[in-house]
Amino acid sequence: MAKTSGVSTAISDPSPAFGTELRRWRTTRRVSQLELANRAGTTQRHLSFMERGRSHPGRAIVLRLAESLRLTLRERNALLFSAGYAPAYEETSYDAPALAPVREAMERVIEGHLPYPALVLRRPGRVIAANRACSVFLEDCAPHLLTPPIDLLRVMLHPDGIAPRVANLAQWGRHVIDNLRLTAMQSPDRGLDALVAELAGYVPETPADQAYLGFAVPMRLTVPEGELRLMTALTSFATAVDVTVAESVLESFLPADAESAEILAARDRRAAERGETRLLGGL
Repeated sequence: MAKTSGVSTAISDPSPAFGTELRRWRTTRRVSQLELANRAGTTQRHLSFMERGRSHPGRAIVLRLAESLRLTLRERNALLFSAGYAPAYEETSYDAPALAPVREAMERVIEGHLPYPALVLRRPGRVIAANRACSVFLEDCAPHLLTPPIDLLRVMLHPDGIAPRVANLAQWGRHVIDNLRLTAMQSPDRGLDALVAELAGYVPETPADQAYLGFAVPMRLTVPEGELRLMTALTSFATAVDVTVAESVLESFLPADAESAEILAARDRRAAERGETRLLGGL
C-alpha cells in the first residue's frame, strides 16, 4: 500500500518496466551507457544492471537519470512511476489558487504586449489566455475551431481557420510542422504524432523555388487593412517545478515591418474605443 509521506516512498512493487523505459530514453537521446552513467554520477555496470532489471534503482538515481536525459517534468514523473515511485512534480490546475501569481504574471505580460498579439499556451497549442489583438486570428474561423479549449495550431493551419488568409501557407506552415515534428522526436508521444500527421495534411508542399533566406519566416496574414507580416517569439519557464507551469509558454507575434506595426496599432486603438477588455474572454 502506498504511503502518504516520504520523498522516496515506493507506490508499488519494483517494476521491470523501468529498465525498458530507461533504455528507450537513452536510445532516443542517443547516449551511451558510459556517458549517461557519468552524467548521473553512477557506474556503467550499475546502469546496465538497471536496464536489464537486475538492480532496482532508488528514487534519487531515477531523478538524476531523468535530469541527465533532459526529460520533461511529465516524463520524469512517468519514469519514476515505472520504477514504482510517486511522482515528484505536481500538475496543478491553471485556475487553482496556488498558481494565481503565475497566472497573473503571464496575463500582465500578454496585456503589456498590446497592440501586438500574444497568448499563453499549454503545449503544444491549447490556448489558456490571449490579449485582444489575437482576435485577428479568430476572424472568419469556423465555430468548431473556436469551441474551448481552442487549439492555436488548428486555428492557424486548418482550412476552416485562418489558413486561407495565410499568403505563404506552404512555406510558413511547413516551418511550424517541422518544429512540432522535432518536439515529437525529442519527446515521443502518440497523441503528438497524431497531431503532427493531422496538421501536415492541411499544409501544401513547399515549392522548391520558395526557400526563405531572411532572418526569420514571417506569417503573411491577409486582413481588411492589408497584409500583416508577423514573426513568432516563444518564452517558457526554465526553472519550473510544476508540470502545468513547465508546459506553459508565452507566444507573441511581432510585426516584421512598419506597415504591420501600424495596422496592429490602429486595430488596437479601435478596440479600445469600443471598450473591449485587454484580454479575450471565453477561452
